[in-house]
Amino acid sequence: MGIYDFVVKTNKGVEKSLADYKGKVLVIVNTASKCGFTPQFKELQDLYMKYKGQGLEILGFPCNQFAEQEPGSNSEVQEFCRLNYGVTFQIFEKGDVRGETAQPLFKYLIEQQGFKGFDASHPIAAKLTEALQQNFPEYLEGDSIKWNFTKFLVDRDGKVVARFEPTFAPAEMAAEIEKLL
Repeated sequence: MGIYDFVVKTNKGVEKSLADYKGKVLVIVNTASKCGFTPQFKELQDLYMKYKGQGLEILGFPCNQFAEQEPGSNSEVQEFCRLNYGVTFQIFEKGDVRGETAQPLFKYLIEQQGFKGFDASHPIAAKLTEALQQNFPEYLEGDSIKWNFTKFLVDRDGKVVARFEPTFAPAEMAAEIEKLL
């Protein structure tokens, strides 16, 4: 099983094969519109605009599993992203990204790139860790996705080459993306 074997649904409910992205560099990210990390949409859009002509695609997957920070419908999520952050990259159907109900794509991504810790220098890292310890201690176990805006980098051959936690700003991914383009 590889990344190109997965079929996901767009925010309009249309099935989309990830094989359509063969030969592209991908950033696959779980998103939420009511999260402290939501401003990362702007940086993701900036990356997309800068590198899409060279073969970058960003695939956003809204998720409401983390403190219900994505309560909107698929169309409301799309509208929020477009109006507030100018998002033009593909937003997919809302779904789970951790646990038994996780979308198969995210189970695969986690198998390929495990959790390596939060960037302790990020201003929200300590607060996020504390909140998880107090409210969702089970989220800190294993390699599961810990919070919104976990980003996976996939090379042109479909290999999942890196995982960036929410405390890693999208702009900081630019050097890694450039190596793959």
